[in-house]
Amino acid sequence: MSGASQLKNKVSKQSQAELHDSRTRTKARSALVAVIPYLAVFLATVWMLGGASEQVAAGTEGAKGSGASVITARPDSVTLTDGSGSTEIQWDTGNGSIGFVFVTGTDRKPVLFATGPKGSQVAPWIHSGKYVFELYGDEDRRTLLANVIVTGNAVTEAAPQAMLWRGRVRWLLLLVLLAISYFAVYLSSTGTLRTTFPTEPTTSPGRLHVARNLLFGVTAFLCVDGAIFHSGLYVSILAPNSYAGRIAEITKAEEQRDPSGLKEVLVLGDSRIAEGFSSRLADELGSASGLKFVSLAEPAASANTWYYMVRDVDPTRRRYSAIVIPYGVGYEPNSADALRISMTAPLLRYADCLHFASGFQRWSGRFRAFTACILRGSAYQDDVADFVEHPVARLKSIKQGPKRTHSREVYQGRDYDLVGTSYDATSGEVTFAPKLTETQRQAIRKSLIQPSESDVEYSLKLQREWIPQIMNRYSKSPTAIVLTPVPRGPFVELPGFSRPYHSVLPNAITQRTPFSLPEQTFEFLEKPEYYFDAFHLNAKGRQRFTETLVGELVGRLRSVDTTPYFSSESKLAVDGPLERSDAN
Repeated sequence: MSGASQLKNKVSKQSQAELHDSRTRTKARSALVAVIPYLAVFLATVWMLGGASEQVAAGTEGAKGSGASVITARPDSVTLTDGSGSTEIQWDTGNGSIGFVFVTGTDRKPVLFATGPKGSQVAPWIHSGKYVFELYGDEDRRTLLANVIVTGNAVTEAAPQAMLWRGRVRWLLLLVLLAISYFAVYLSSTGTLRTTFPTEPTTSPGRLHVARNLLFGVTAFLCVDGAIFHSGLYVSILAPNSYAGRIAEITKAEEQRDPSGLKEVLVLGDSRIAEGFSSRLADELGSASGLKFVSLAEPAASANTWYYMVRDVDPTRRRYSAIVIPYGVGYEPNSADALRISMTAPLLRYADCLHFASGFQRWSGRFRAFTACILRGSAYQDDVADFVEHPVARLKSIKQGPKRTHSREVYQGRDYDLVGTSYDATSGEVTFAPKLTETQRQAIRKSLIQPSESDVEYSLKLQREWIPQIMNRYSKSPTAIVLTPVPRGPFVELPGFSRPYHSVLPNAITQRTPFSLPEQTFEFLEKPEYYFDAFHLNAKGRQRFTETLVGELVGRLRSVDTTPYFSSESKLAVDGPLERSDAN
């Protein structure tokens, strides 16, 4: 073989080897590029979930004897801000029986915190120390079902160090994410893959497109978050006993409910309306006038949450003949911003980021609210952690939806009152009626703890800002807006609760609709015989409140036919409901 042929064969073999090496590197690079986005999304998810300082606390060993009975706290370790903090207590007896949740503070006697077969309630008064929440099967505390310990941690030197350490870990994850993203951009750039560094600077054979690829990465992450959390996929598996889960459940049920063929009246509200209004009794009383009542009142729901609930269940603004909006003195703790964001999250959209965030006083709350609209997963951090820890229990509880709906419909209220109980506003002393048990007395004492002035003013601010927004939404609609005062309580001499109603909602707002109920409508209910604590109506008060409200509504809706204020569309809304449309 000639020297030329040998040289040719040698060159050919070298070319094939280089081609093989090039193909191998290309395959390896393609595989690496395919894996890196998933790794980046995983790290980003860890970053998102790692930012939550509140962790899910499972029920303690006290639940062993009862099987499915459980009580949890979110979080169980509360970092105190300005000396106080809050936690959300959830409980479930597991068999549908009534449970009694007691709380015992350091060097204090047990106090009844909540009752019911299952539910959740916020404790916004956590201070430095240890609190034991115990779930009993009876009010005499003989049968312990489960318990959980909540610790209030004042900000000490050790706490900032722990927070600093967690912050450093999060930033380290972020740096790793950025490094991986840059590596992915480098590998996905055009041109041959450089394996050695040149001895002299040369011009890169291809552009890296760093900005473009980073933009694609951010877009991909937003799409993943949107597909999981904005599409309704995750909302369908929210914890049913959480505030967010209950809001999602009752809102979805109302969206899917078929028209009744009657004049439908929607009632909004918080725990005072949830305890004080019976939709079943209202239907019985209003049936002769062709009225159908629907209640979306939910404990801890504030005026901004009502706005988004109404938007979801009534996109056409023509579904209801009337919407009842309560107003009155209450309180909204700033420390519960995360709770309000979480419970409203199932109703939010991308476009709500500025609108929803404007309803919070502190910039930290506004930032979290803004983020929750864009990255919905940030509002469900605790719920995601709970689902990952107890997926089977979560799926079982979701299947109990019809049972929860039935329990809500048949609920009749608490069957005891405060007759014989008095409160001295000067000394703050409470004189109890002999018939009350120690458990009931402790619950009443707890309800008499006065909120701060800033929390009361925050509640009034929310009502003054968001109730007019609901009214504006229906300004060109045939739906009548009914503003109704809420009974102030059995002890109107309580500081702050004796203020007149026009200081809560100015006359300029209440006079915008002729359907506003007079301020004195429910003054007759402000007596101990109609309450089971300082805020909530008992079974007797529930009946009287419902009867009075329905009577007022019947009279006002009948007057529409003779009121020139309303257009023909208004008359149509009262004479009969319009067919529901799916249009926005």
